[in-house]
Amino acid sequence: MKLHSETLHSDTEKGADAPHDRHRLIWLLGGLLAVALFGLGVFVLSFRAELDQASERGRSDLTLASDRLTTGLQRYRELAVLLSDHPTVLALALVQDTDAATVEAASDLLQSMADKTGASSVMLVARDGRVLAAAAEQRLPKGVQAGFARAMDGALGVSHFVDQDGRRRYVFAAPVFAPQGAPQAAVLVSVDIGALEWGWPTEASAIYFTDDYGVVFIANRSELVLRGGLAGPMPVAARYEISGLDIWRPDAGPYIPSPALHLTQPLPVIGLEAELLMNLRPVIAIAGLQAGMAAALALVFAAFWAFAMERRRTLALANVRLEARVAARTEALEAANRELQHEVHERQEAEARLKRAQADLVQAGKLSALGEMSAGISHELNQPLMAIRSFAENAQAFISRDKPERAAENLGRISELARRMGRIIKNLRAFAKQEPETIVDVELTGVIEAALEMTQGKIAAHGVTVAWKPGAEIWVRGGEVRLQQVVMNLLSNAVDAMKESEGDKRIGIAILSGETPADPVRLTVSDSGPGIAEPEKIFDPFYTTKAQGAAEGMGLGLSISYGLIQSFGGRIRGENIPGQGARFTIELQRAQMRPGQAAE
Repeated sequence: MKLHSETLHSDTEKGADAPHDRHRLIWLLGGLLAVALFGLGVFVLSFRAELDQASERGRSDLTLASDRLTTGLQRYRELAVLLSDHPTVLALALVQDTDAATVEAASDLLQSMADKTGASSVMLVARDGRVLAAAAEQRLPKGVQAGFARAMDGALGVSHFVDQDGRRRYVFAAPVFAPQGAPQAAVLVSVDIGALEWGWPTEASAIYFTDDYGVVFIANRSELVLRGGLAGPMPVAARYEISGLDIWRPDAGPYIPSPALHLTQPLPVIGLEAELLMNLRPVIAIAGLQAGMAAALALVFAAFWAFAMERRRTLALANVRLEARVAARTEALEAANRELQHEVHERQEAEARLKRAQADLVQAGKLSALGEMSAGISHELNQPLMAIRSFAENAQAFISRDKPERAAENLGRISELARRMGRIIKNLRAFAKQEPETIVDVELTGVIEAALEMTQGKIAAHGVTVAWKPGAEIWVRGGEVRLQQVVMNLLSNAVDAMKESEGDKRIGIAILSGETPADPVRLTVSDSGPGIAEPEKIFDPFYTTKAQGAAEGMGLGLSISYGLIQSFGGRIRGENIPGQGARFTIELQRAQMRPGQAAE
């Protein structure tokens, strides 16, 4: 029955979703159309804005190119005017029948000026067309008649033509006036346009200059030179106007931009018209990019809006199911939370028991060490007691004999022995008590001295010599009693290792303070015994090389020492020294204080 109900509910939902799917499809198509129209509008606006900016850049480029051409030709115009007033030119032009020396002087002058200015040719021509003097060529070119005729009328004449060698030439003709005022000759300065174009910088746009007949006479594209204008022989696929600007689609080769913005500028000074074809592909690309970005942004917003609407519908449908699940999950979470709290409590109790066990183990290790040293400690205490008894009896005898000086000397020795016994008992009491686990600053030399005093009996009983020279105070981070326990354990193990040795039994203790304050302090304890059988296992719990018996340990001393040194933030390691025995090294952090601060 429940399965049937769920199936019926599912079919009902599918039937209700069908109209919604059709409605959603209509909205999707409408949104895509709106985004497309929005992108198209952005493209049109962006294209017009970029086209206006391109027009400004194109006019600036066209003006610069026109100025460059006009300036380049202007120096040849000025050369013609200056030479027309030169005394050598006037002498030849007004007399016209001078000797060869005058002609040669004038020719040399014209040749010098041509070499200095880069003119194609410079010549002096009489009114009847005779060449009086010339540089580079001796005959009057056919294309200069119009400019020469204007010069004979008293004005500055210009001509441009293509000579018989195919070179494009631009000629300035300056009249040479007689004293009476009538022109008698003309100075013609010819410019090779090809050489002039060669020095132009590379332009992205096609720039060319046409004459009154629409012929391209000067251009920065060789395929445009001497063509009859783009509107004539050069094919133009389309020509239209946008925002008052002329747009062309020329088909004149791969180096002519298409589509292109066509701009013009008249140059009456040189008798030409400057024209420019600027490539509009970057403009179209930028407009397309902006339109694409705008459409993509609109599409993203539309997608977010659709996603939000769909999510709202989905959330509304899922809200009822979620509320029912929340109650069940809340109950399950509460049960899990109670179990987790119980587990945390158990773990905290286990951790506390572990810490107590560790503390008990450390204390047991200390008591075990005291038990092992009990015979030696008893000897250390019994010997001073016997000496005190002997000195006291002697003092009584000296007093009875009326020798107070010798009696005072014996009393002083009794006092010194009492102080020695007091230090031993003080060290034993401090060693046996439970020390807090806090880390403090500890003076390392005093720790070693206390450990030596408590192990002195065992050391002396086995005939072991200790090589130790106390130096300046060195402060480290640790616990005084726990660190003393580690040193005592190392000293006791060293004595035990040398029990069976027949040679020199010796323990060496040294402190290396490091070169810099950041270096750790190293304490080394070495012996002359047989060494360590398995160095990699010496710090493992219950590992021991001693024979099992009532007086031997259980292999926990070094393991406890390892844990204590690690709790101080230090390190301990053991190694064999070839031919010398074993050596244990303890690295401890240096205390961040001056030695004098400890006593303050």
